[in-house]
Amino acid sequence: MNATSNIITLPGDGIGPEIMDAAKRLIGELGGIDWHDHDIGGVAIDNHGTALPDTTLEAAKTSDAVLLSAVGGPKWDSTNPDDPRPEQGLLGIRKELDLFANLRPVKPVPALYGSSPLREERITGTDLLVIRELTGGIYFGEKKRENGVASDVCSYSEVEIERIARVAFKSARAKVTSVDKANVLESSRLWREVVTRVHADEFADIPLDHLLVDNAAMQLVAAPSEFDVILTENMFGDILSDEAAMITGSIGMLPSASLGGDGPGLFEPVHGSAPDIAGSGKANPLAMFLSVAMMLRHGLGREADAARVESAVDSVLAGGLRTADLGGDAGTAEVVDAVIAAL
Repeated sequence: MNATSNIITLPGDGIGPEIMDAAKRLIGELGGIDWHDHDIGGVAIDNHGTALPDTTLEAAKTSDAVLLSAVGGPKWDSTNPDDPRPEQGLLGIRKELDLFANLRPVKPVPALYGSSPLREERITGTDLLVIRELTGGIYFGEKKRENGVASDVCSYSEVEIERIARVAFKSARAKVTSVDKANVLESSRLWREVVTRVHADEFADIPLDHLLVDNAAMQLVAAPSEFDVILTENMFGDILSDEAAMITGSIGMLPSASLGGDGPGLFEPVHGSAPDIAGSGKANPLAMFLSVAMMLRHGLGREADAARVESAVDSVLAGGLRTADLGGDAGTAEVVDAVIAAL
């Protein structure tokens, strides 16, 4: 094993601190990783007046990886555009670390087929990866509100599209499905043109098809196993990745990785802060554990340990342990104990 890795941990809001504590127990069991807590999101607004304090950002830039739980909650909800919002912390750290590629794997566990809202025969064999462009598009475009009219600009450059397209083609095993709205949006027409060009010039041996986003949303429910890599822009990817998450039976089961250039990656579960169950001991820590596995694999180069964690999670689920979101009654602590034992 290499020298001890240095990561920063961002517990955030709601159930975030609880599942981060679970992750720390797992990391401690694996060894070789030092962590340091920093504020982000709502708790950072309370403590620092901003969702992304400078101290958090500087610590992230010098770390080997960033592990984040969740941000947000009704306490900080506001329609006033001048009020700080927890999500600004997440968007800001992605932008500042140039984390332009978000990877969300979706692979239902056989033990949880019965938890999916889709029939078992429809989800069997599903093993897809949503690759979402993360630092461009409508979330980062110019925003205006005046005289009763609001607007958000969706803007993409050719360079932004080229680099995310390369990530998708390099990740593909069978094919890439690029999702856009090229029949309506000019930004989508550029997206389709650039993806097509990158494919022809650099990855012609990998099949490529294009789907309009509404059709893609339908096909994810109708035939999810037909997808390999889904490539799409920021807002479409935000929506489709959450839809794809439900194929597994619970959004509480899915990890994600946000990667960029040479700097640290950010790893987080897909689910939100679930303030309604915060402090109850009911939070499902498995998506956080699988995010730790992605951190080990993509951020710290510890493939064997990543596989150990994933196998331990599979083993616990195969043994029948279920949290409330999966139809069971196991609490956070019980799941943590079981996964660590399975290691």
